[in-house]
Amino acid sequence: MDYRDEQVNEIEALDSIYCGDMEIIAKQPFYKFSIPIKSEEHELETSNGLACRLEFTYTAKYPDEPLVVDIEDQENFEDGDEQILKEHLAEQMNENLGMVMVFTLVSAAQEWLNVQWDKIKMHREESAALKLKEEEEAERKRFEGTRVTVETFLTWKEKFDDEMGITKRREIAEREGKKLTGRELFMTDKTLDQSDLKFLEDGDAVKVDESLFQNLEDLDLDDDPDDLDFDPNNLSDDSA
Repeated sequence: MDYRDEQVNEIEALDSIYCGDMEIIAKQPFYKFSIPIKSEEHELETSNGLACRLEFTYTAKYPDEPLVVDIEDQENFEDGDEQILKEHLAEQMNENLGMVMVFTLVSAAQEWLNVQWDKIKMHREESAALKLKEEEEAERKRFEGTRVTVETFLTWKEKFDDEMGITKRREIAEREGKKLTGRELFMTDKTLDQSDLKFLEDGDAVKVDESLFQNLEDLDLDDDPDDLDFDPNNLSDDSA
């Protein structure tokens, strides 16, 4: 095979396909040229889409051996994208050895840019949606306040007791054996904490037997306290 003729013929075909876009960088000792590519949604003004310039260099026995491919002028590439694209093109070259392949490589790289840009867009949309959800959740919590749990109640109660001096008075009273007032006993009664926690943990509603209150109007609640003959233990009828 006359490798030089194969290479010259491919250069002429590529120049016809990519007229105005392909740039010949060098002809000796081997052809070196570049072709720009971009994703379908590439817009330079809005920084949308991916773009780069593929730089090809023939080797002595191309197309029976791979040519050299460099990726230049990347736009919107993320970390690692250049290496991934190079590996993708290397696979394409190994699959097409023995045939001129630059057009195939350019088409494969073009398709890779489109797929990669779709992934980047999806990632950006998911990140934006997650950020919006977090902001809405933070706003909701700001209006709702903190939900009461056993842990938050105990923390609040301890802080409240310290601020009110209840904890200190309780410790002094226990140490000195001092008798507390009714109010102090109520304020320092630890069992009240447990009763409150019981409601928090169980969530049971208080049930009332309404039948106990249905005939209240039949009760004579206006007994004369001056009636000396009134015997609460003898409620039988006077006529009996």
